[in-house]
Amino acid sequence: MRIHLSSVFVDDQDKALRFYTDVLGFVKKTEVPIGKDRWLTVVSPENPEGTELLLEPDGHPAVKPYRTALVKDGIPAASFAVDDVQAEFDRLRGLGVHFTQEPQEMGPVTTAVLDDTCGNLIQIVHSG
Repeated sequence: MRIHLSSVFVDDQDKALRFYTDVLGFVKKTEVPIGKDRWLTVVSPENPEGTELLLEPDGHPAVKPYRTALVKDGIPAASFAVDDVQAEFDRLRGLGVHFTQEPQEMGPVTTAVLDDTCGNLIQIVHSG
């Protein structure tokens, strides 16, 4: 068994697609219209057949209070592996990305947390 799909709730699929592709560097995998929304996924260009991230519309009434509570408490909605947290932090900050946590070493991992502009905090992490 392996993880095939994970999701983050987003407040605007077009804005999310731009951020996750143009800024974070993922590539669009699937886009299928479903009513006024889309089944919209991105993948890592390093593993295009790997785990997909669904950019899921936040229309369900439970989503906004849940997501607001996570952000208020500083809890990331997802965690993405990178080879070098400091280098990725510098690259993303140069693109105007807002970080809520600068790179921190915590034992065997280094993490940083960014705002995805779509209502979520996202952690980048390197373990090594």
